[in-house]
Amino acid sequence: MTDLIPTPAIPRLAVRGGGTFPVRRIYCVGRNYADHAREMGATPADQAARGRPMFFAKPADAIVPGNHGPVPYPSATDNLHHEVELVVALGSDAPAGVVAVDQAASLVLAYGVGLDLTRRDLQAQAKAAGAPWDIAKGFDHSAPVSELVLASEVGELGARAISLTVNEQVRQSSSLDNMIWNVAEIIHELSQLYALKAGDLIMMGTPAGVGALQRGDRFDARIDGIGQRSGQIV
Repeated sequence: MTDLIPTPAIPRLAVRGGGTFPVRRIYCVGRNYADHAREMGATPADQAARGRPMFFAKPADAIVPGNHGPVPYPSATDNLHHEVELVVALGSDAPAGVVAVDQAASLVLAYGVGLDLTRRDLQAQAKAAGAPWDIAKGFDHSAPVSELVLASEVGELGARAISLTVNEQVRQSSSLDNMIWNVAEIIHELSQLYALKAGDLIMMGTPAGVGALQRGDRFDARIDGIGQRSGQIV
């Protein structure tokens, strides 16, 4: 059967050392740092009784790939916010059923650093109305992501520093060990809700310090030993 339209391009991220990673889905974790939950007016999960993490999604074509390069300011907002995050790339399909925490690492192919850009004004309006806030998160160009680094080269994530500067001023600064749910735990939780596949990305949540980006601002997102995503809002 002949296609009626051209086949859409598959979003891809470069992998350090060669090759590309075709992106299937982007899962995102909300309120995964206690300090960010507090700054957003929420009660952070208690480490002793955390409950379940909060998830949302972005379309795969929200990716803006590359370690450097411009990112367009989106339509319909006057309050675009930055959220720097660890990005996890899955290289294997999950087996049928729930993935155990101690098996989750076997699914991880690589890591990167990215921004979960948010139309904060639209999110606040949706929250106030008790409505979904997909339009605040899943818009075009809302996921600038660096090249990926193979997990075998990164090793243990540990207490790596994660940071974001805007116009050379530090906005966000924390450590990956401050995440409420770690990578293995998030994969375990997601596997109860979705059939995880090779090509899936997980954006692991952001620390405190989120704030507005303006046209012309230059940003620099980093995770020690993993990567950098810098650029300008245009």
